[in-house]
Amino acid sequence: MTQYKIARIVNTHGIKGQVKIIAETDFVDERFKKGNQLNIVKDNQLMQVVHVESIIQHKGTYLVSFREFNNINQVEVFKDAWLTIDKDQQEELEDDSFYHHQIIGLDVITTEGLQLGKIKEILTLGSNDVWVVKRKEAGKKEALIPYIEDVVKTVDLDKQLVTIELMEGLIDDAN
Repeated sequence: MTQYKIARIVNTHGIKGQVKIIAETDFVDERFKKGNQLNIVKDNQLMQVVHVESIIQHKGTYLVSFREFNNINQVEVFKDAWLTIDKDQQEELEDDSFYHHQIIGLDVITTEGLQLGKIKEILTLGSNDVWVVKRKEAGKKEALIPYIEDVVKTVDLDKQLVTIELMEGLIDDAN
């Protein structure tokens, strides 16, 4: 079954079995509701199915506890693992909204037809996401594309293509 990563477990916290996570989803409140079922996956292998007991925000990360664990010794093995959901847990989004996994890997071209490269990651910075584009040409710096209406003109998931308006100063080709 297809799995979607929603968070990375980066450490344990305290002695009562909490884990520190970095969320990879825009839907933290929805994904981590008390009772929700998640999968712990490491090296593409399912380690454990868990149920959310609680979540709190903590210094730019989140602390999550699971119903199944109440001791640090039980969760230490999950460091560097991923929390995932099954494909059937993913909801339909509104138009012009996308899941990160739908965007990562898309080709990026300009409205003039210049091929820039592929989206390799998404930075969630508050007011808008920024798409990091690995440049097609060797030695070129990564391009940081803000996901705003003035820049991103079309996202065609069928063609796996994003078209952007290349605004002055958006790409640093000096180096």
